[in-house]
Amino acid sequence: MEQRGSRSHCPSGPTSPCRKQVRSVVCDVRDEAAVRDRLAEIAKDENGLDIVIANAGIIQVGPAEALGPDGFRDAMDSIFNGALNTALAALPHLRRSPAGGRLALIGSVGGLLAVPHLLPYSCAKSAVAALAEGLYAEEAPHGVTVTGVHPGLMRTGSHVHALFGGDRRREYAWFSALAGAPVLSMNAVRAADCIVSALQRRRPRIVLTPMAKLGATAHGVAPVTMTRLLSAVARVLPRSGGRGTVDGGTVVAQDQPPAQRLRGVLGVLNERAADYFNQR
Repeated sequence: MEQRGSRSHCPSGPTSPCRKQVRSVVCDVRDEAAVRDRLAEIAKDENGLDIVIANAGIIQVGPAEALGPDGFRDAMDSIFNGALNTALAALPHLRRSPAGGRLALIGSVGGLLAVPHLLPYSCAKSAVAALAEGLYAEEAPHGVTVTGVHPGLMRTGSHVHALFGGDRRREYAWFSALAGAPVLSMNAVRAADCIVSALQRRRPRIVLTPMAKLGATAHGVAPVTMTRLLSAVARVLPRSGGRGTVDGGTVVAQDQPPAQRLRGVLGVLNERAADYFNQR
């Protein structure tokens, strides 16, 4: 969020009088009333809202059968309803922004094409993508721009909090390794810079990472071919195990030291990100 008074030209640096401390408040984005109340409170304290970014959610990794209907419901409730509640609560304030409000909804490349063993996540992010596009069109007359942000793999270190079902150890192994792989994944700080730039330029949509752009473009041009390719990928992923999920930290704790060291080597960049972003 940007305070109204911060638009004037101010000297930069850590001691600048224009710099503001970060303030945090706890809110369950699945609770419509709670989101509305928190945003109203912040808007009152800060004399309005200019920028709102909805970026809450969960991720479950595993076959659809192992994650079950509850996995899909949880993903929709946290990811889509969280974005919807935030957007609808923020828009009345953003419409009153003198410079025209900016809203960003964080989706995923998984919302632009269905990714095997990430189906609850993909379904929810697909709904976020549609919401962002629709609101962009509807809010244009009010001077508010809505940016749909669709990252590929991000090195955030949040794999330790992801939920894993089926063959949990193998699911954790492939996901944590790919999420921190060079070229395939993107540094989270760089991604944040790209998102800020997209908001400044009022872009309707951005896709982050070259691989995500390639995948989204290929799916748009040749959806049948892309679906068949993803089917081939699914064949090499772990087979389904039991129902239920556990978080990545639990998977690691249950493994023997040799397996932990091997995963640490394969996902070294993601492990560093987990430390840097205080995910432990």
